[in-house]
Amino acid sequence: MDYASQHALHPLETISEPEKLREVRRISWLGIWVNLLLTAMKMAAGIFGHSFVLIADAVNSLSDMVTDIVVLIGSRFWSRPADKDHPYGHAKIETFITLFIGVSVMAVGVGLVWGAIGTLQKIFNGEQLESPTLFPFVAALISIVVKQYLYVVTLRTGIRIKSSAVVANAWNHQSDVLSSIPAAAAVGLCLLFGSRYAFLDPVGAIVVSFMIMYAAWEIIRPTFGVLLDGGASKEQYDEITRLIRSFPEVHSLEKLRTRFLGPNSIAVDVHIRTDPMMPVIEAHQLYHRIKQRILDQDKDVLDVFIHIEPANVKR
Repeated sequence: MDYASQHALHPLETISEPEKLREVRRISWLGIWVNLLLTAMKMAAGIFGHSFVLIADAVNSLSDMVTDIVVLIGSRFWSRPADKDHPYGHAKIETFITLFIGVSVMAVGVGLVWGAIGTLQKIFNGEQLESPTLFPFVAALISIVVKQYLYVVTLRTGIRIKSSAVVANAWNHQSDVLSSIPAAAAVGLCLLFGSRYAFLDPVGAIVVSFMIMYAAWEIIRPTFGVLLDGGASKEQYDEITRLIRSFPEVHSLEKLRTRFLGPNSIAVDVHIRTDPMMPVIEAHQLYHRIKQRILDQDKDVLDVFIHIEPANVKR
């Protein structure tokens, strides 16, 4: 299942903002410490074990740690309540952070391709690369197991608290797993058959780099809809329409518009037509009844604005 599919999942439970912030900080600190240890281990394995691919893999883990720090810092800002200057809150900061993570993952993929091509050129030019030792192979295997666990727990947390930045960071961890698999395979083949199989290292890195770049695009793509004020899905739009029309006082509705205020926050703006003889107090009560029904039924809706007009009267 790709990032977009995972991000589309919505848990049944409602998570309060303080609890969401605590979960973001908890999972981010876990990622920071894990990536710090893995970066140190793989860098040492690459340097002392004569493995270029492990050094590149260590850089990937270092970028993961940076994105963990970005999520940790960013969560302090996107969780802030609405204020005078930001009446709809600060949720789009989370979308910007999600975009930053996607771009960072893309940059890592491009960097790995560039490094792999350089290594292939050295091999084609007749340069003999020193065969790696067992240390890089063990380090790569440890990285695969640890980062796969970190990916699973981070993804589950992100889906549960409905945080696009945490889900994106989970896929960033998954990209580290993808880069460690060919590293382990290449080092393992060199250990078994000697340095004549060294060309498999950069070839595998190129294949995985394109996989990483695809994962990066799946992280980046959903952010465009939010940052460009995209609207709710057709299913969500139809459900909001059905809720409004379920009120017998509503003769018709028009100009129903929605837009994202953040990764999981939507504003609704709609014009409805009612009995032109309806008293103002009843129209006011109808406004709040419809608004509350929508807010109760769709937890993604942050605010609703309803413009009431008389039926059968041209403006």
